Amino acid sequence: MKLKFFAVVSLLLALSGGVRAAESFTNAYEAIGLFTKVLEEVHRSYVDTDEATYDALIHHALSGMLQNLDPYSQFMDGAEYKDMKDDTAGSFGGIGIVISMKDNLLTVVSPMEDTPGFRAGIISGDIIIEVEGEETREMGLSESIKLMRGEPGTEVNIKTLRPSTHKIEEITIIREEIDVASVKDANMVQDGIGYIRITQFNEPTGERLKAELETLVNEGLNGLVLDLRGNPGGLLTSAAEVAELFLPRGELIVFTKGREENMENRRFKSNGLIHYTAKDFPMVILVNGGSASASEIVAGALQDQKRAMLVGEKTFGKGSVQSIRPLEDGSAIKLTTAKYYTPSERVIHEHGIEPDYTVEMPAEDLFLLRTQKLQKKEETDDLLNDEPEIRDVQLDAAIGALKGMIIAQEWKK
Repeated sequence: MKLKFFAVVSLLLALSGGVRAAESFTNAYEAIGLFTKVLEEVHRSYVDTDEATYDALIHHALSGMLQNLDPYSQFMDGAEYKDMKDDTAGSFGGIGIVISMKDNLLTVVSPMEDTPGFRAGIISGDIIIEVEGEETREMGLSESIKLMRGEPGTEVNIKTLRPSTHKIEEITIIREEIDVASVKDANMVQDGIGYIRITQFNEPTGERLKAELETLVNEGLNGLVLDLRGNPGGLLTSAAEVAELFLPRGELIVFTKGREENMENRRFKSNGLIHYTAKDFPMVILVNGGSASASEIVAGALQDQKRAMLVGEKTFGKGSVQSIRPLEDGSAIKLTTAKYYTPSERVIHEHGIEPDYTVEMPAEDLFLLRTQKLQKKEETDDLLNDEPEIRDVQLDAAIGALKGMIIAQEWKK
């Protein structure tokens, strides 16, 4: 990002500190007087006249105002708003990592499996310090995402910092069209104990999970491990569809709280049309620091409703609602308008979900374990039966917990 942009924004944002200090402002008209004085001073005196037009200054001020609220709120000019609508309408080119701001640092929530970012060795918790030579501390979340996206086949250069090792690495990645299967690895890991992994929550996830569950039930399912580790989230509707597979009709899944009661205070309940209840089989959900957003909604709902035990590590803590508000000139604002709460009224945002049973596993080990499995799938059937070089201690703990729960269930009969 150009330094002159920040020079303008720094001067304009001086007003925000003034507004916070001037608690005597009682309405917008009083506060806007300070803004107008700064606007006129910059327009009259700033050295680069192209950056000091009224249009440019107002857009800079709006961008700064929204960006300073939180990492997810954003002012979008007409071109940016059109790009956002194009992105959500179809597939796009990228490197396959989900990023967010954590402690004011651009942090990898999770790489999507078998994407360029995953193959480059990026893992949950890595900090992206530069994109195309520009420091990420000088740009917002949305601009960082925009820089990493692009036409499939093109290159993007990033610099990462791994907190666990303090290692800085410069990586060149070739963008691809990102299309990742959301439900994977459904199988019986031991007699009567099934395993299913959800990598993200998109439109087909609920139906695909339902189909895999039906197969496992027909094979004699007695207990289920649902793996949400490294799942960065996705659609709220998809999360609700997954949760209600395991909850009776009318059970609360998640609700939102915002300032606009008619717009943002929404409650999502199970429709109960098809579900696998607690009497059918016990259930463990695996979570870690790469489990975010929709993953946290599912995990929190099933934990609160006593439907599943959570094993692993504390989740990421991304649980806010962004609303898009189009403006008359073709621009728009994306504004955080509510937060997600679990059925027991726990706030997810910036808190995360604590597991019932904490089992730590380095992100590097989970990455290597999944890389190893991908490699073996491309090799011979004999190698598929080899013992893994790295033990999945979290999965082992989940299976152990399920065995105990199955025995307890049998005693109650």
